[in-house]
This record gives sequence, structure tokens and C-alpha cells, in this order.
Amino acid sequence: MERRFRFRRVANYVNLATPLGLLIAIIGGATRNPGPNGLILAFGYRYRFPIAGAFTVGNVVLTRWDALPDRLVRHEGRHATQWAWCVGLPMLPLYLLSMLGSVMVCGNQATYNLFERLADLEDGGYPRAQLWWRRRRGGE
Repeated sequence: MERRFRFRRVANYVNLATPLGLLIAIIGGATRNPGPNGLILAFGYRYRFPIAGAFTVGNVVLTRWDALPDRLVRHEGRHATQWAWCVGLPMLPLYLLSMLGSVMVCGNQATYNLFERLADLEDGGYPRAQLWWRRRRGGE
């Protein structure tokens, strides 16, 4: 494993993000498996929140599905790196603020969310939407 991924894995354990992700996986009934680059893939998460195909807490990628496309794993891996950059738990309010900002400017939770843009929107399956004030209205 590359040094940057080893650093990310250690940072996310120390900042308590990965232990939180493991706790969420256990509570959510997910089966945990080793993934690429120090990620832990947790399949079969049973809750409907959050509304996403997959979500990451620390180095733990949680999903209701039985498998994840490689492209989505790379996207979620970038989020794991963001957890390390944000020193763990501050990632939650920062992500929520960024999501709120995106909803305010384009009506979509991801398109203008800084964290999703840095993780590559398309790899996460998110659309690129226009700003709400630039959309054409019917008949204009």
C-alpha cells in the first residue's frame, strides 16, 4: 500500500472517524470486508439514511448493496482522504454546510458541494446541474 494510503488509514483511526464508521457499520448490520488502499467496505447496511448509494465515515465505505463499482470505490476513497484532511469529526458539519450551499445554488445536494466536487462528481454518480438562477423557465 502506498504511503499516502497508510497515512490516511492511521490518521482516520487516530481522529476517531474510522472507529465511528465501524460502529455505524455494526449498528447497521453491514458485513465488513477489506477493500483497496486501506478502505473497509461494509456491504448490506440496512438503514435508508443517508440517501446515497454509498457513504464514507473515516476509512469505512458503507452501502446497502452487495458490491460497488470500482469507480464508486475510488470516489468514496477520496472522501476517506477528506476525513483525514478535516481531522475527523469536523468533516460532518463541514460536509453538511457544503451540501446546504449546493442545494441553495442549484437545488441539488452534490453538484456544488465542495467535497463531492473534489471527490469527482461523475465517479460518485452525481449530475452536473446548472445554477438555479441560470436555468431557463418554460416559455421564456
